[in-house]
Amino acid sequence: MDFDADVAVIGDSPLAAARDAAVPSSAYRRGAILMCAPDFFGVDYIINPWMENQVGQATLERAQAQWENLRSSLAAHSDIAFVAPTPGLPDMVFTANAGLAIGDKAVVSRFHARERRPEERLFCDWFEAQGYSIAPWPDNVAFEGAGDALIDHARNIVWCGYGWRSGEEAPRHLERIFSRRTIALKLVDPRFYHLDTCFCPLSGGWLMYYPAAFDLASQEAIRAIVPAERRIEVGEKDALSFACNAVEVAGRIFLNACSDDLRARLIDAGFTPVETPLSEFMKAGGAAKCLTLELPGAARKFTPRG
Repeated sequence: MDFDADVAVIGDSPLAAARDAAVPSSAYRRGAILMCAPDFFGVDYIINPWMENQVGQATLERAQAQWENLRSSLAAHSDIAFVAPTPGLPDMVFTANAGLAIGDKAVVSRFHARERRPEERLFCDWFEAQGYSIAPWPDNVAFEGAGDALIDHARNIVWCGYGWRSGEEAPRHLERIFSRRTIALKLVDPRFYHLDTCFCPLSGGWLMYYPAAFDLASQEAIRAIVPAERRIEVGEKDALSFACNAVEVAGRIFLNACSDDLRARLIDAGFTPVETPLSEFMKAGGAAKCLTLELPGAARKFTPRG
């Protein structure tokens, strides 16, 4: 089967160069990202609305091609680390949920869904092997890593979603562990069960997000912290294409898909949107951000996958 069209990357827009001043190059950072090959990926159970009617419907060959396209695109701008995939754990490919790491300290996830709990020990082993200090986390507080905790480098804060997969107490624990102000955001739409499905902090203090995924108090908290001129609000169509489930590296925003309007607004802000279709992973409720874990401040050089 020919998957070329399915994994095509839309190249850098020539308009972006004319708008570089919107986000200074000094705001961009080359970092490290953790990924897991989709050797055992599939939709084998239902733990979020996206999985409804998708059990057994994912095509592994297409998923592998899409993942490799994302990996190679990111590798041009970031160091990539890998955790070994494990049979029987189809969602381990979504490394955003491994935990949250800042510098040499990490919190390992406490999964809400029992199907994913065996991943916890494997991710903990990986962090420990890399020299991270594992912070203690209460067993009775669900927390699903960088799926719900997103670092805003421009403001030196952590945004933490709760309500579906992470507990309401999670933001308080993160603030204590990492000594960073942590903003709690309540998610109210089950389609956007993790914060990273509807919220994406960007370089230069920009924010791309879908307001309707949050309760009114959380919407007000976002508006109080991020000025209107730095907020990029997306509509439902872009949100359902997981446009906010994006990875920004060196001013490029890698995402499953986006409308022409959103593309134009991102370019006006000084970014270069790069579409990396991830239809197979969408069947499990994930896209580009879900497939990656940012490792900010990692003082190590990772070996690329051969």
